[in-house]
This record gives sequence, C-alpha cells and structure tokens, in this order.
Amino acid sequence: MFFMDNYGMFYGRKTKQTFGKERTDLIRFECDYNMGAAPQVLERLLLTNMEQTPGYSLDPYCAKAVQMIRDMVGRQEAEVHFLSGGTQTNATVIGALLRPYQGVLCSDLAHINVHETGAIEATGHKVLPLPSVEGKITAKQIADYVDAHWADDVHDQMVQPGMVYLSNSTEVGTIYTKAELEAISAVCREKGLYLYVDGARLGYALMAEGNDLTMFDLSRLCDVFYIGGTKQGALFGEAIVICNQALQRDFRYMIRRIGGLLAKGRLFGLQFLALLEEGLYFKMSQHANQQAMRIKAKLQEKGIAFQCDSPTNQQFVIFPNEALAELTKNFAISNNGPWDETHTLIRFCTSWATKTEDVDALLAELDRIFS
Repeated sequence: MFFMDNYGMFYGRKTKQTFGKERTDLIRFECDYNMGAAPQVLERLLLTNMEQTPGYSLDPYCAKAVQMIRDMVGRQEAEVHFLSGGTQTNATVIGALLRPYQGVLCSDLAHINVHETGAIEATGHKVLPLPSVEGKITAKQIADYVDAHWADDVHDQMVQPGMVYLSNSTEVGTIYTKAELEAISAVCREKGLYLYVDGARLGYALMAEGNDLTMFDLSRLCDVFYIGGTKQGALFGEAIVICNQALQRDFRYMIRRIGGLLAKGRLFGLQFLALLEEGLYFKMSQHANQQAMRIKAKLQEKGIAFQCDSPTNQQFVIFPNEALAELTKNFAISNNGPWDETHTLIRFCTSWATKTEDVDALLAELDRIFS
C-alpha cells in the first residue's frame, strides 16, 4: 500500500530509503546522525572515564548540566530529565502526561504520526493528525478540532484531545515563529491542552535565519519541550525540560517504567555540559545551517524546485530522475519517494559535522550534472 499526502510526501513500504545505504565510499547527506560525536564531547567523556559517581543521573555532572539548562531557559523551577533518544522521549512524555482516554494533536507529517512505528499508540494514546502547511499546524486548527469534539453529542465515546505536539524544526525543516507559538500556547491554555515541543533539531531551528524564538520563549509558552542532542553533536541524549510544575511530580517513575532510566546517567550530563558550555551547541547548529544554505542556493541557481522553503539543515528537493541517477553515484541522500513521473522527492541533510569540502564537492557535482 502506498499513498501521497497533500505535500507530495510518499508513504509505504519503501518510504525514506537512502540511496547507497550499503556503500561506504559515498559522501553522505542523508541524515544528521551519521557521525559519532563532537570531539569536545568525546574529550569530556574520556577525561572522566575512570571516575566513580552515583548512577541514574544523580551525579554532579548531571546536576551541573541541569542548572546550566535552567539558567539558559530562564526557569529555575523547571525540572530537567535526560533520555537517550527522541522516540523514547516522545513516548515517555506523552504517556506520562495524558489520561488513558486522551490523544495528542499533531501535524500529519509529525514524527510521532509517521516515523515512530506506533510508539505513541503503544502507550495507549491515539495520535490525532491535522492537515499541515509546510509541516506546521495553526492555533485555529487546534481550537476548531477541540470545539468540534466537545460539540459532539457522543464526545465521551471518542478520544479526547489532551495535548498538542509540535516539532521545531518541523519534519520538513520549517520553523515556528514566536507569534505562531504564542497563538498555539494561548489556545492550549484556553482549551485545557498541554503543549509539548519536540526539539530533536531545536538548535538548527533557533539558529535559522529569520528565527525569532528563544529558549526563554519556549519555557514560558510550553508545558514541556526537549533539547535534542542525538542529532546535534552528542553520541546520544535528549534533555527534557518540564516547565509546568503540576507535571513534574513522579516523572522519574515513568522514565523507569518505560526503561529509560540509564544506569550510567552521568554520560548525559557530561555530554550536555560539553555542548552547552561556550555555546558549542549553537555554533555547530549555525554551521549546519550555513552549509545547507550553500546547497540550497546552488539548487535554486539550477532552477530546481523545493517542497517548501526551509531555513534549516534539511532541504527537501523535487529532483529530476535522470539527474538523480548521476548524483547518487557519489553521494548518499534520502529518498522520500516519487513526486511525479519524472521527479523524486529527496532530502539533503547537513549536520554539525558536515565538512566544507564535502559541500564543495556536491556543488561541483551539481554544476557538472546541470551544465
């Protein structure tokens, strides 16, 4: 079974393939987690390797990282917890916050709806997708859905919306503005919904040209959000920031229950200290975006169309099939399926580790292919 959504995204058994997955000689632009970790992270881990500390993130390094994050988001009352990956984080947060009969509203392209293999449904909560424009949903859509639910005479026989899930940046690389997030936050508070922001690529969003959101904005507008590490220079790890104090009690119980309470928890704290001290997290995010903008500019110069206008490290491109066959001889990219009879939707994805010379090689290849 295959189908196309209204943005040309292709879903089915062959979605999200990577060209050249089995080869090791390609220059790779298929994702932002195909390298190990930033050297500063590895150095910190190595220097402390033989130290003895308490387990389960109760060590001094995690405590210092937690305080650093509280200072950064401007909320001393916030609780910070560490988990190893994005899907685990989403399932833990959503499973902990919702009542058994509640579901989570999100974009139809949201990670929890498309690429988490039913992880949220496995917690007992239904994903409630809304049609998106460039990966984003609006405050009006949320309000209309909630109003329609409560207006239904048999609403108590339906899944009740209890939360809104957003990604920033989105699954197609776009970002939410401060005005958009403020409007969504206001609707959530009016309608009694929790607002949760998936920050797997948060650094790339915050460092994007045109972004006007800050960490402080996220802390005042969201009930919960997380700062992604896995896709932004860590070996693994996400930092959950719980801003709503009513949701903080017993969260560690849920982490343990879902199997996420890492015994060697200090590895989280050490990595986030390395990433956040001296602004490394944001410098690396800016680097990734700058390399992506170089690729974007070259493709625009060649008259290649895009799925949407992304200011971040992910660029979704409507690429001619004949040219794609040439490109994939030397470069690995993500295949999001056929766009039409003669084009394929592909993704170029840069990262904290993308080399300038690799982008140079890609740009030269694009010049050759489209000469």
